[in-house]
Amino acid sequence: MLRIHFTDADLARTRVASGPDPLWEICTSLHRLQTRRGRWAYADWYRTSRDRLRAGHLTRTVRTLLLPLVPRAAYFPDFLTPPEASAGLDSGLEAVLATPVERVLDEVGILGRTSGAPSWAPRLAERRVREELVQAMRAYYDTVIAPYDEHTRARVEAERSTRARAVLDHGIEGALHSLGPCLRWRPPVMHIVYPVERDLFLNGRGLLLVPSYFCWGNPVAFAEPALDPVLVYPLTHEPRPSELPGDLGSGAPLATLLGRTRATVLRAAANGATNGELARAAGVSASTASQHTTALRDNGLIVTNRQASSVLHTLTPLGAALLRGSVRSPE
Repeated sequence: MLRIHFTDADLARTRVASGPDPLWEICTSLHRLQTRRGRWAYADWYRTSRDRLRAGHLTRTVRTLLLPLVPRAAYFPDFLTPPEASAGLDSGLEAVLATPVERVLDEVGILGRTSGAPSWAPRLAERRVREELVQAMRAYYDTVIAPYDEHTRARVEAERSTRARAVLDHGIEGALHSLGPCLRWRPPVMHIVYPVERDLFLNGRGLLLVPSYFCWGNPVAFAEPALDPVLVYPLTHEPRPSELPGDLGSGAPLATLLGRTRATVLRAAANGATNGELARAAGVSASTASQHTTALRDNGLIVTNRQASSVLHTLTPLGAALLRGSVRSPE
């Protein structure tokens, strides 16, 4: 169990990341390759990524270089997910490369004592070896993460809209209360299902919440308590026939979506809307609005984020592009 202790100042300084963190997505996706847990939620990604890695001659690199450093275990080195990655992949990889030698050796030592480090891991103190690591991380990202960037961004943006709505309706504590089944908010402490017993005192620093598409099950935090506090937590996934970008699900031409009511529902979802709000905007019943959201979602135009009994619908990049370039008053 991980217990995160908040003060009033910490509540005021708690925020949600502005988008997917590329290095956290690298590490959490490497975890997905090491287990069948949750495989149904990533089945298409797993299949296509395995083929892409093989075609790019990266399978051996992933198996011998990346996976040993990011085991699906209680610990992997914090320096692999620096806060600079919030500014993008390049900034994050530059920070990995610039990690002080003492920190690299310290964290590699912890990896060796906890999860087991590869014999070559201490050589990461050499810049040349870290350059090879960074090159491998970039190639892995470009091959299996970047192709799904629009999809993961849409999912994270939907989660941000849900958190924002929760803050407006219930305050920051309400937003913390509804983060997921592995997290329980019991003021002033957040209790999180975790592989080790640990207490983290924020001491006024606040907490950065990082929604992650590839995180599954338990949230993840930095092992070093002196680092700026971060909590990476999983997005919700639902069993659906079409989960990934580039697949229009039902296969219906987009033109069949552009009736007056459905276009109104799509416009109303632009700023995030519940079923009830969409129904009122379109002047239809809740069940009719639900039928329209199902069609829009199956064709990749909206994302539906569920929290308990409530849902929030937001646009995907494809839905936003359709509104900007194609949707006029339907005839």
